[in-house]
Amino acid sequence: MKKLSGACLAALSVFAAAMPLAAGAKTLTEIKFGVDATYPPFESLSPSGKFEGFDIDLGRAICADLKVKCVFVSQGFDGIIPALQARKFDAILSSMTVTPQRAQQIDFSSEMYNEPTSLIAKKGSGLKPTAASLKGKTVGVEAGTIQESYAKTYWQPYGVKVVSYPGQDQVYADLLSGRLDASLQDSVEADYGFLKTPKGADYTLAGNVTYDPKDVLGSYIAIGIRKDEPALKAKIDKAIATIIKNGTYKKIEAKYFNFNVYGPSPTK
Repeated sequence: MKKLSGACLAALSVFAAAMPLAAGAKTLTEIKFGVDATYPPFESLSPSGKFEGFDIDLGRAICADLKVKCVFVSQGFDGIIPALQARKFDAILSSMTVTPQRAQQIDFSSEMYNEPTSLIAKKGSGLKPTAASLKGKTVGVEAGTIQESYAKTYWQPYGVKVVSYPGQDQVYADLLSGRLDASLQDSVEADYGFLKTPKGADYTLAGNVTYDPKDVLGSYIAIGIRKDEPALKAKIDKAIATIIKNGTYKKIEAKYFNFNVYGPSPTK
């Protein structure tokens, strides 16, 4: 093993002193969560500009258990992992599914929740979430999501036009305008964030995605954390276990859903 020179050691000391301390090396007083606030009922902005939604309430419960301040930072989903790695915030709390590709870049907390991926189409269209049914049609997806990866992997090569958008709200806007024939997103967001609103009255769930031999859709939803923050991951995992055990999770879940969101299939 080669030794570093005195000058190199001095330079490294200065560099190390300038680096942010890891969560485990200091008292944790605050957690900044990166959030794509275009995905109700999980995360969105209220008319007054405040963050709200299932993920937001879960984040606040985690922070309360850890006795730290909760801060939410708005970030487009397509750039949310690079922003985490650039230390713009401490963790990703934005309906992010664990996939092998993402797990190479960042760590994840224990499971938060889960649900299937679904297609939305106009009532009576007869469209189904298959390449054969959607051939020649245009499907909208949010950029950076597993739905985008799925549509581009299984549908685009077979004549389906896949259009990516910065936010889910923009997908719905073009679906309503007729620019899209269908949209692909998680089933709960589709149901509660669109179909149960006045805008979604003429649309329906056209089916859940089941074909996925390449495991594009990944597994469960979790909080994304930098790989160099094992102490923060441990604290968040402990807090998740606590709010599930003491009933806080169930109370938050009941505020938004009338079913158990610990499902078998992934979301975003």
